[in-house]
Amino acid sequence: MSMNLPRALLALLLLSLSTLSPAKDSRMVPADPPGAAPADAAIVVFMRVSQVGGAIKATVYDVTDGQQEFIGIVSYKEKLAYKVKPGKHLFMVIAENGDFLDAEVEAGKTYYVVISPRFGVWKARFGFRPFRNDANAEFSTKKPDFAKWLEQTRWMQRGPGADKWYADHKADVTKKKDKYLAKWNERPADDKDYQTLQPGDGI
Repeated sequence: MSMNLPRALLALLLLSLSTLSPAKDSRMVPADPPGAAPADAAIVVFMRVSQVGGAIKATVYDVTDGQQEFIGIVSYKEKLAYKVKPGKHLFMVIAENGDFLDAEVEAGKTYYVVISPRFGVWKARFGFRPFRNDANAEFSTKKPDFAKWLEQTRWMQRGPGADKWYADHKADVTKKKDKYLAKWNERPADDKDYQTLQPGDGI
């Protein structure tokens, strides 16, 4: 009897710890690589490669033509692929702030965008930086870092909890979009160049 008591206590302790541990996040789940872009569409890949603000999740959206489509949540060392029609698009990232990326993409090409963090008032803020098809660019698909980042980041996609999360937060997201989009629209075109994805940036 006395020999079984420690085992029983251990089992009880392990059970209590398991009930206290947080549930697995089902909003984003592992995904297979997207493969090559189809002949009638482009693929835009959003990734995070910096540890700054690593505990903060960045959410990304397609807000082209006044729409607001939830693409997914991008965490540190993760990436997700989004298939779009060729032409002009406007993407948004939301954290403490809101920021935007103009894009013009061509069918049959894949484009890469890094979600770049900076320190905010209460938590990390995020912005977009496109990877250029130019070896002299800061973020370039021709530099060794690009291949390293692709290898070190995991492909993810929206899981069963993603749509519920967005439904619960849609009003807050829309409020931030309206606030920060007004500021984005006030910026001169040449000030947006470094946050514009050009047709030739695709590979």
